[in-house]
Amino acid sequence: MRKLQLSLFTSLLLSMAFVGCSGGHDRGPEPTPEGTTGAPTPSDQGGTLTIKGSDTMVILAQRWAEAFMAANPGTTLQVSGGGSGTGIAALINGTVDLADASRAMKDREKAQVQERRGGAAHEIPVALDALAVYVNDDNPVHSLTIPQLKQIYRHEVTNWNQVGGSDAPIVLYGRENNSGTYAYFKEHVLEDLDFAQETQTLPGTSAVINAVSHDVGGIGYGGIAYAQGVHTVSVAVEGGQPVEPNMENAINRTYPLARFLYVYSVGQPTGLAQRYVDFMLSSAGQALVENAGYYPLPHAGAAAAPAAPTGAAAPEAPAEPAP
Repeated sequence: MRKLQLSLFTSLLLSMAFVGCSGGHDRGPEPTPEGTTGAPTPSDQGGTLTIKGSDTMVILAQRWAEAFMAANPGTTLQVSGGGSGTGIAALINGTVDLADASRAMKDREKAQVQERRGGAAHEIPVALDALAVYVNDDNPVHSLTIPQLKQIYRHEVTNWNQVGGSDAPIVLYGRENNSGTYAYFKEHVLEDLDFAQETQTLPGTSAVINAVSHDVGGIGYGGIAYAQGVHTVSVAVEGGQPVEPNMENAINRTYPLARFLYVYSVGQPTGLAQRYVDFMLSSAGQALVENAGYYPLPHAGAAAAPAAPTGAAAPEAPAEPAP
């Protein structure tokens, strides 16, 4: 199975030196935020950015946009969800300035950006998430291995008593195939095999949470920020110890389903989008990440040479996107 690729930390620290995304509809160069607080700098210069993509990220993206617009009168940031795949497709087609994604862009998508937009896809990690596995609060199962999750979502394990639970059928809930969370789970848990046809696909993580919270036999997956009214299970790689989905374990890479959340642009960022991404990566922007229930990007000390998860091969660092 392809292991979690969170050795992005080194390239991430480099990427935090850049700022922004494709320039949107702003007019002329604009100053970058100043000061040590990381708050967006008020500006009389207006402009519009259109942002679309990950449903996992949409609440966070809306909070970023609201804070930025409040400090920058005259700017308009239009934020919508629809799924990571939908946002990436819109970026390829040129109908948005930025795409939010809870998974890394695929090589074929990057090639389409280059072909249709005349520039390279530019990847910006903006937050961390522990992709959580949810079960009903009355379910006695508190840990599962990745091989067990694969068997469950392939409908090879069909009763909770096969994984240490009660004698009850397992009811599968998942996301639609335009979801980055769906794609991430399929790649990292199912090893790119198909979900069982018994999986009930739902349009958003909130819907998954609602279904699992009302179904004692239910199981679902999604961003850690949505885990209300259910309990999350600890997850183990094959031969490893179960690890809780929390901030410490996401940052040090011991939780095997930790992931970055991304913003994508076409080419190097400029103008209004540059200032907006500056804000997302600033202390004020990262405080909003934590307030939304996700995890801020690691500082240099936290990111230095973390150990790989027990039983897992060290992930390879991804190539830097072309400028």
